[in-house]
Order: sequence, then structure tokens, then C-alpha cells
Amino acid sequence: ADYERAAAGRLADWEAAPESTLALVLLLDQIPRNIFRATPRCYASDAMARAVAERAMARGFDGQMAPAWRLFLYMPLHHSENLADQQRATALVASLPDRRDPEHGENRRYGLPYVDVIERFGRFPHRNAILGRESTPEELAFLAGRKPKP
Repeated sequence: ADYERAAAGRLADWEAAPESTLALVLLLDQIPRNIFRATPRCYASDAMARAVAERAMARGFDGQMAPAWRLFLYMPLHHSENLADQQRATALVASLPDRRDPEHGENRRYGLPYVDVIERFGRFPHRNAILGRESTPEELAFLAGRKPKP
């Protein structure tokens, strides 16, 4: 029920504080990817999630969050098929402290494969079938050579 209300724009009051804003981003970005997996609805609230995340960052909410939470706030940019969003997401995640691998900085490389895909195709080819988009021969070759997404 909360997802439907969020997708209908009826939870805008959740943007009043960092924690509730993050909850709204999670509802709009992560929840549909799991409950509507492999359907067009999986991506239906992406633009809303991105807009909420952008407003949160403009208000400095990300600076008030723990790094692990910020990663999820930045995720709508990472899911975008816009190259500027991809590049920004990669830079934002790279700026986070990396507890897993502080010496080698895994966060610095996070998202780079997605940036490469968007630079090459202007979209995520693995979404084409779900969204009813026709794949180009180059996209089909790319999809044939990649490992299935978990």
C-alpha cells in the first residue's frame, strides 16, 4: 500500500527529514525492482525516485546520512539511463568511505561498468525486452556475451 501511495505522489510529506526521504527513495527505487521484477512496472517510478533523491541532495540530506544510507540515496541516479546521472552517481559513490576495501577503494570503481553501457548504447539493453524496446544488433551481441543478472 505504501508503494502505491508513493508512486501516486501521496507521500511527499516524507521528504521533510533525511530518514523519511530515504525511506521514500527506497519505496520508489528498490521496492518495485523486487516486487515487479521483469515487468515494466519495475522501472515505472524511477523518475520519481530520482527527483526525490535530487531534492534530498539539494537540501544537504545526504551529508546527514551514514555512508551506507547515502549509497541507497544515490541509487536512483545509478539506475538512470542518462549518462550525466550515471557519471554523477559514480562520483558520489566514489566519494564515500569504503569500509570493505579502504586500501584499494572499491567505491571508486562502483558503477563504472554501467557508465560504459550507457556511453555505448544510451540505455540499458537488458531492459529492452521488458520495456518492449527493439534491440539493435550491437545490443543483442552485447546481451549474448554477458552473464545473466542475478
